[in-house]
Amino acid sequence: MIINALEGNRFNILRKFRQAGCTTIAAAYSLWLCCFKSHQTIVILSVGDTESTEVLDRIKIMYDELPEWIKPKSTTINAHNLKLENNSHIKSRPSGKQSGRGLSGSLLIIDEAAFIEHIDTIWAAVYPIISTGGRAFVLSTVNGIGNWYYDTWTRAVDGANAFNPIQIGWQDHPEYNRVEGFEWLYKEMEQRDPPMDIDEWEPTTRANISHKKWLQEYECEFLGTGDTFIEGQILQALTENINDNFYRKYNNRMYVWKDPDPNSTYFMAVDVALGRGRDYSAFQIIDLYSGEQVAEFYSNTTPINEFARICFDEGNYYNLCPVLVERNTIGNNLLDYLFDQLEYENVWFDEKQQMGLQITAKNRDTILVEMEEAIRMSEVKINSKRTVMELNTFIISQNGKVKADTGQNDDLVMSLALSIYGGRRYREDNPEIVKFNPSKDKMPPMPLKQFRIMTTGGQKEEDITWVIK
Repeated sequence: MIINALEGNRFNILRKFRQAGCTTIAAAYSLWLCCFKSHQTIVILSVGDTESTEVLDRIKIMYDELPEWIKPKSTTINAHNLKLENNSHIKSRPSGKQSGRGLSGSLLIIDEAAFIEHIDTIWAAVYPIISTGGRAFVLSTVNGIGNWYYDTWTRAVDGANAFNPIQIGWQDHPEYNRVEGFEWLYKEMEQRDPPMDIDEWEPTTRANISHKKWLQEYECEFLGTGDTFIEGQILQALTENINDNFYRKYNNRMYVWKDPDPNSTYFMAVDVALGRGRDYSAFQIIDLYSGEQVAEFYSNTTPINEFARICFDEGNYYNLCPVLVERNTIGNNLLDYLFDQLEYENVWFDEKQQMGLQITAKNRDTILVEMEEAIRMSEVKINSKRTVMELNTFIISQNGKVKADTGQNDDLVMSLALSIYGGRRYREDNPEIVKFNPSKDKMPPMPLKQFRIMTTGGQKEEDITWVIK
């Protein structure tokens, strides 16, 4: 799979688990190119000098093992270079802030890119050299978020750059998971001292390292610098249940999964920003019957008055739903425009009968705890990849503060939390809205009531479920 990708694409980026053997594959591919094609220059960039010499040592061992008739003679061999008589050349270099200067080649391989300092500067320096026909192969295990490798990978997955994303999991490796055709290997592993049982590798490894380390090292999860506020396995389940079946409105700023049902009640929660390219204005619309996220807005370029108009239009569209606005700072401006000028009829009021909700240090904790509980108890169904991505970078920092990780945003998370907080209180005031499992029927099932009766046979309750069958 990796070789086919390298042959079929100019730019490839690989996301791998620890000890996957991908660096060895890249080394073998480099040697193959140099042996069978002339005038090739492969540059391999590693984290440090030790790593760079180790990579070239692997290549030299492979070269030495080749039969004489198949390999061109070498003209230069040292710790960082292997040059052949067909004018093909492999250069293995340690990374450094100026590493990109003076490098030229037909193929650039960046090994463990997520761990290389100043990789963005190095890439900016070396890219002009390969932009006119050269190729690049970036490979790494993950190392948190907010770095060049993370940004390049996520943009590749979204189709926002020219990189072809490749991901391999530990499940694909025959030394970690039972794969058909490798029975000979498993017999050999059982005869080792001590013997190894392939079926015990996963549970043993999981037991010996933390869950966070397992997710990062073997599940290739991009984790923040602190512990995620939502537990890792729940985040994984949310990721697996993302719904890509939506349509867009307002120049891709709003995603819609479901149009309003006249028989449903909806709730909108709004987090406001200036709309000047910094923080994002966001809102979430939740179906209070099913708990499902039906629409989402997200933009950092929408002015407040235009955002208020969008909230007005969508609130009316979703059955004149209650609209909760965070009134901290500029939230008051949106409330004034929405209530006084547009005269929206269903703005949410707090317990002091003030429009919107003032978020304080005290109630912020309550709002976030209620969101975590609702997600954990499956009271809310999150469809949006954008929201799930923010939840993945919403962390508990080392000083105990719950916040977006460095360089990340939390506007979708906070609007989601507000929709859950406000929606719960709206349900309390409107008991006719029955909460139910969104995976079941659209309308809530009739509750089964138990009637107390007195009998002489010891029976205390009458089963009347037959009445509604």
